[in-house]
Amino acid sequence: MADAKQELRAEAFRRRKEAFERHGAEASRLIAAQGLDFLGIKPDSVVSGFAAIRDEINPAAIMTWLQAEGFRLALPVMQGKGKPLLMRSWSPGDVMTPVAWGIAEPTEDKPVLEPDVVLVPLLAFDARGFRLGYGGGYYDRTLNRLRKLKRIVAVGLAYDEQKVDVVPAESYDEKLDWVLTPSGPQQCKDF
Repeated sequence: MADAKQELRAEAFRRRKEAFERHGAEASRLIAAQGLDFLGIKPDSVVSGFAAIRDEINPAAIMTWLQAEGFRLALPVMQGKGKPLLMRSWSPGDVMTPVAWGIAEPTEDKPVLEPDVVLVPLLAFDARGFRLGYGGGYYDRTLNRLRKLKRIVAVGLAYDEQKVDVVPAESYDEKLDWVLTPSGPQQCKDF
């Protein structure tokens, strides 16, 4: 299973880079224009995004729109290897702390929030909702922890080109509920 994921990961990095070069910031704009209305969530809900790195779709535009609509925002903070992410309050323009892999995090003085919606970065996804990440398991542990606390919705942000037939999945892999691409939201389904 690990070998299958590694092979797919190398291919997924290439495909995402090509999609980023082809679509650039336009993909982020298209995602922001769609918003999250398809989820039926209400303003004042907490939406956790992420600080994009490399050629990930940048969620900054949709996060700015969500804040204007009255949603509370959060970004992830790493607590250490093998631990789930912690979500801290965040607003566009906040001072951020640079950490590993070029990721920026909210400062320690920001309160911890338990999100209702988690926007998730990815390398590849399939129609069932399985995603391929970077291999650290941070989002799997985070989604597992949050789902034990309350009902949440996990939404992957991806270029359409990142969809694959099958992502190899293990028992600890947490599924996405939706994937939002520039062409529209895709609800994940069991087959």
